Amino acid sequence: MAHILFLLTSNDKLGNTGNKTGFHLEEAAKPYLALKEEGHEITFATIGGQAAPIDPSSREELEKKDPDMMQEFFSKSKKAFEDPENVEVLKADDFDAIFLPGGHGTMWDLPESDAVADLVSNFYQQGKLVAAVCHGPAGFVNATKSDGKALVSGLKVNCFTDQEEKHVDMDGAMPFLLETRLRELGGKFENAGTFGSHAVRDGNLVTGQNPNSLDEIIGLMKNVLNAYSDTHSKVA
Repeated sequence: MAHILFLLTSNDKLGNTGNKTGFHLEEAAKPYLALKEEGHEITFATIGGQAAPIDPSSREELEKKDPDMMQEFFSKSKKAFEDPENVEVLKADDFDAIFLPGGHGTMWDLPESDAVADLVSNFYQQGKLVAAVCHGPAGFVNATKSDGKALVSGLKVNCFTDQEEKHVDMDGAMPFLLETRLRELGGKFENAGTFGSHAVRDGNLVTGQNPNSLDEIIGLMKNVLNAYSDTHSKVA
């Protein structure tokens, strides 16, 4: 089985709005529980090893939608994401895959971190699974391939779309629009329309559009992990 690094935001401030944010609860919980059920080992990390805050609105949403999932996730992982590893001292060599859940918090801290960019780059360059959903690809914007080109350049990719950002009245609060940035970096952007379910795999890069895409992205992640573990997994 694989050892997977879940990289979460540690930012709880929604820009200058005065509102709170963090990581999107379902985007971490659903993949976590699905992958743990398969027997995979999961480690949480943030920049500086700071506690990962939950986006309040995502907590309210999951509490209404699936309180059992929320409670199971908390019972199995709350201590881990409240006291995560420090991404700045981790190495891709020690893991088989990396996954970046979204949440608006990612838009501020992940793109600004050289450690995040280097780590994501190393995972990709080693042929390991690099996956993200919704705003998680904010952690890709400064990552590169071995030839120095942007990680997403020439690859199929998606994320929370600009139109979705506008629909929830958050476009003005963001430091940049993620879809626009991925396109500027040369990504072949795909989407399924506003709040549609869509996930895409291009080699070892897997991305999902929004929380509605979680089942799709989990399926693609499992496919990559299963293929990788046949010959490369370091976890018995």
